[in-house]
Amino acid sequence: MEPKLLALLILVPFTVVFVYAGLHEYKRYKSQGRAKYGLVYDEETGTTHVTGIDEDEDGYDPEDYDPSNYNEPGSTKETDDERT
Repeated sequence: MEPKLLALLILVPFTVVFVYAGLHEYKRYKSQGRAKYGLVYDEETGTTHVTGIDEDEDGYDPEDYDPSNYNEPGSTKETDDERT
């Protein structure tokens, strides 16, 4: 197989995904207008993800993260204070 053909076969899927994402975002822009994207923290799972956020909301600030506030799902261990 020629190197040019091999390079083309490797690059085509990435190009298709990039074009699809661009068209999808363009259609969303035309129907909903300008969007504000930011990092959002999910307290239930303790994870963050990038998503669209409202104009009046602020994105998640990693500096404000306090790991002691996270309750691990499935963790039902009782502490000594809860048993008494």
